[in-house]
Amino acid sequence: MQQTALNLIAIGVFGMTLSALLGPMFNLSPAIPAVATLSVLSLATLDSFRFQGRGVTLLLDWLASASGQHRDRILRHEAGHFLVAYFLGIPITGYTLTAWEAFQQGQPGLGGVTFDSAGLSTGTLAVGEMRLTLERFCTVWMAGIAAETLVYGSAEGGVEDRQKLIEALTSLGRPISELQMKERWATRQAHTIIEEHWASYEALVEAMKQRASVTACYQIIQQHCQN
Repeated sequence: MQQTALNLIAIGVFGMTLSALLGPMFNLSPAIPAVATLSVLSLATLDSFRFQGRGVTLLLDWLASASGQHRDRILRHEAGHFLVAYFLGIPITGYTLTAWEAFQQGQPGLGGVTFDSAGLSTGTLAVGEMRLTLERFCTVWMAGIAAETLVYGSAEGGVEDRQKLIEALTSLGRPISELQMKERWATRQAHTIIEEHWASYEALVEAMKQRASVTACYQIIQQHCQN
């Protein structure tokens, strides 16, 4: 998102520079684009240092919300995380589907599904248990990409998910050569889980669309597993 914000600022500055060049043709005062440029740069700087870029994130998410498919992709992406976490026994603490919802809950970025990740940081697990826990989390992180790919044939989201996987593996001393292999493996695992529980997934999508509670989402998954 930071790169996107920088690109947006660059486009805005370019547009204002162009208006300064074309201003004389339309009898536009040179002070107008100059003040506008200064205002944009000042707001961007304030947002970056004071609010960690959240203002730009909210703006970009609001602009993207005009696309129904964009919202649907986010919903289905996050439902993939939720469903796979449920079946792998990873506790879910909440979810958000817009940058505004994330901002209200004090979360960074566009939000998403949040988990109890204590299992990754504890030092009491045996080596084998730690490996299995890491594999479960890797599968959950790749589940959003798997869900998007199943529905749309490709994934637009998932940059932050991949980053979480990379950070977790590298922090445990895993070699770089293993990262792509683990990502592909985890994506296939998530893909299989979603396909096997497709009825639950579709019902979960509808429940999350209505902002059902985590408990209600659990119950909906269970109900459709029994059908």
